[in-house]
Amino acid sequence: MIPQEIIKQIRRIQIYTNRAVNEVFAGEYESTFKGRGMQFDEVREYFPGDDVRDIDWNVTARMNKPYIKRYVEERELTVILLVDLSASGAFGTIGKLKNELAAEMCAVLAFSAVKNNDKVGLITFTDRIERFIPPQKGSSHVLRVIRELLYAENGRSITHTQTDMTLALDYLAKVIKKRATVFLVSDFMAGDLRHPLRLINKRHDLIAVVVRDRREIALPSVGLIELEDAETGEIILIDTSNTGVRRDYQKRTSARDEDLHNMLRSVGVDCINISSDKPYVQELIRFFRMREKRR
Repeated sequence: MIPQEIIKQIRRIQIYTNRAVNEVFAGEYESTFKGRGMQFDEVREYFPGDDVRDIDWNVTARMNKPYIKRYVEERELTVILLVDLSASGAFGTIGKLKNELAAEMCAVLAFSAVKNNDKVGLITFTDRIERFIPPQKGSSHVLRVIRELLYAENGRSITHTQTDMTLALDYLAKVIKKRATVFLVSDFMAGDLRHPLRLINKRHDLIAVVVRDRREIALPSVGLIELEDAETGEIILIDTSNTGVRRDYQKRTSARDEDLHNMLRSVGVDCINISSDKPYVQELIRFFRMREKRR
């Protein structure tokens, strides 16, 4: 039995994301991802003006006259949502928790894919693989994916708190054989991942979705506070009224994010940055248009 609050969340997200997909992302998703691959269609006789590079020499030899290969755009894509459900996602100081924001973002991507007749699959992970839903088409399948995300992110099926992204990327490589567009959704509190990210990005189109809360970037001046690492349980006491403490905290978090983005650039992985205190719609549009311009 699905709890009533989960049903309400699913309905709210469905209404919001359908509106966003229809009104804001119409055409953006398709123009960004469609036509990125080509598949063989047929061979036909060569006509003057055809590109000689398309000549099929095997068929030409058999038929004693030139034939060329014809290709069409590969219209059907597979989208995989690879989502980090470790305990650090259960944090938020305004608007939404990070994991709620991640679920909503995934819903927008999933509905965009289904609207364009693409398949959507889901892999959730902590320091183990929590769930794998193989890619399929259809709105009912997308609702299943969203339901699974919300159910997990409300803490009903997750007992592990830490992160093993290398394990998740290895699992992805094993279960998804056909080239896919993979959205890796996480706060990326996981150290240097150059090697596994590089390997996956050679096989798939890997896109990092970095989820942040504003208090992970800068602290307010509110006196003494305790900060707890959700994954390890470590607690430290900080005096946020001290300007030097706040400055050092922001310096450290800025350096962490710069290191992350440098790592992603070094392995050719594009990045979408979203924060729980800002609308993510503009970030998605910026990403879509950047991809389209690059093509």
